[in-house]
Amino acid sequence: MAPVDPFDPVLGPVTEGPVVGGPAPVAVDDPAGAVVVDDRPGEACGVFGVYAPGESVAHLTYRGLYAVQHRGQEAAGMAVSDGDSITVVKDMGLVTNVFNERNLAPLTGHLAIGHTRYSTTGASVWRNAQPIYRGVGDAEFALGHNGNLTNTAELAEGLGVFPGTVQSDSDIVAELIQEAIVAAGAGARSDGRDLERALMTVLPRLKGAFSFVLMDEAHVVGVRDPNGFRPLCLGRLDSGWVLASETPALDIVGAHFVRELEPGEMVVIDTTGTRSIHPFPAGRINPKLCLFEFVYFARPDSILYGQTVHSARQRMGELLADQSPLPAEPVDPASPLGEAMVMPVPESGIPAAEGYARRSGIPFGHGLVKNRYIGRTFIVPSQDQRSQGVRMKLNPIRDNIVGKRLVVVDDSIVRGTTTRAMVAMLREAGAAEIHLRISSPPYRWPCFYGMDTGTRAELLAADLTVPQVREYLGCDTLAYLDLDRLLTATGAASSGFCAACITGAYPVAIPGMKPPGPPAPEILPLAEQLAVDPVHPCG
Repeated sequence: MAPVDPFDPVLGPVTEGPVVGGPAPVAVDDPAGAVVVDDRPGEACGVFGVYAPGESVAHLTYRGLYAVQHRGQEAAGMAVSDGDSITVVKDMGLVTNVFNERNLAPLTGHLAIGHTRYSTTGASVWRNAQPIYRGVGDAEFALGHNGNLTNTAELAEGLGVFPGTVQSDSDIVAELIQEAIVAAGAGARSDGRDLERALMTVLPRLKGAFSFVLMDEAHVVGVRDPNGFRPLCLGRLDSGWVLASETPALDIVGAHFVRELEPGEMVVIDTTGTRSIHPFPAGRINPKLCLFEFVYFARPDSILYGQTVHSARQRMGELLADQSPLPAEPVDPASPLGEAMVMPVPESGIPAAEGYARRSGIPFGHGLVKNRYIGRTFIVPSQDQRSQGVRMKLNPIRDNIVGKRLVVVDDSIVRGTTTRAMVAMLREAGAAEIHLRISSPPYRWPCFYGMDTGTRAELLAADLTVPQVREYLGCDTLAYLDLDRLLTATGAASSGFCAACITGAYPVAIPGMKPPGPPAPEILPLAEQLAVDPVHPCG
């Protein structure tokens, strides 16, 4: 019987084993007065794993999770083993909210995994925080998952549970592994490789996006799905090995980057070193890294496909300047040609804005300050307009804006509400013209591989032309970087990316998803945009 959780008098027994720490108040999807102040897609989760005898693996994991905090801010957790048992600590909140010296010091051992969560399936509640723990007789394991399965309903049916009762797709995976261990006879063999054998059985049944870190009492395991939708890399410590979603997590713990895990690869780490295993049929291997890892999700100091993300984003800006320069004439022919400035939408628009400014020769400057202490949502007691929420996060530097022709560079537009409020804010601050330049194509299709983008009905560009989007946003001109140039900017083979959110072509079938209809409206070159939709001042 699972131990009773003293922090949870309502739920009683917890099913995830020896969990330290209790649930924060349950988050609700739409609290009264909640205002979303960032309408970009929600980040995928972050994972970390370490095998390092003689080191304080709990503190290494804490630092590693801090480096992937941007990938998930709802919950954080870690599992640590001393070789005899696994202890899990997790809670709602940021890494620094969940962990402190008091709860890290007792976590002694030589291997650990960690997770930062942003919910893409399953509610944002403590019970869905990870790592997930399971105990099977004398065997036990823990699991952290970055991604989204697309066949959860099918897997749940195979387990004999109703899909609506499933906590999350990660929970289904844990149940499948537990079932496989039981079926094989937990502990029946003396080699201690129950988890590895169970994974060889379970992994080929999974479809969708998954980068896993797992552990038992003696092994740390990393798994990347056959498409490699989400990143996962391997690093070397003097005393062991590290797995992480992104390379900065290796840097922060003093590990040397070895390589990215291949799509469809499983790496097992134990006292003998590392072993590479390929549990998927060769026919399923089809590299499709999420293109938005380069555009927005990954840290700029990360390395993906052998490229520094910051450099790729700067190239996006350079190619955007070539494709969509600032119009030579003022919007209002009666007005003088004012001073121009390239400005980013902080923080993620900065590298592309730097590239645009360098290529165009237009001076770079900052026109907005971001309040880093405001999260994705906050409470406004009087249900004020969404634009007030944006003002809580962004504030104009008026001296840098008044009278100028602004080239405003951002990485993406998803729902558009934040961008629209920002454009209005820049107008009020005295901008003469606002020319919006986006370093990715229009976002037209929802993601089912580990990003929270909402439904297609929520995507601004889903059924609108570029001129229609421009009119809604209120800017003078609008241009998106086209897909070919975006792929060129990554420096990697175009076939190695998933661009389903742009094209509607999903590499892994989505149950119930209709195939794309007629091609989406063309991303017109700027000159053609102006020909069909003459620009005019928008108030």
